[in-house]
Amino acid sequence: MSTLLNSLRTELRRGTLTLAVLSQLRSPQYGYSLVLSLEKNGITIDQSTLYPLLRRLEKQDLVTSSWDTTESRPRKYYVLSKYGMDVFLQLKKEWEQLSQELYELFKGDDQNESN
Repeated sequence: MSTLLNSLRTELRRGTLTLAVLSQLRSPQYGYSLVLSLEKNGITIDQSTLYPLLRRLEKQDLVTSSWDTTESRPRKYYVLSKYGMDVFLQLKKEWEQLSQELYELFKGDDQNESN
């Protein structure tokens, strides 16, 4: 059962991580600052997951990137494109609606489990 559960958890997290990352890119972030921002809000993401996700989002024109070389260590910053902001806002709305529907659905489960 634990292998199946882990697989289902991974599947569930995959979409939510995309939404979480998009939510933090309304202002420019570099990889490590993004990891810290997500962790501060209770969401852990491994760098081996984050960077491929950022590349995919950039390829999909949801995110743009630019290098900042003013510091001693160059950093690549990512930020939502206008298209990315539109998509994020639509996904956020969908997520909020789906979350509410699941919450209502699960409320019945809580009453049944206590009997």
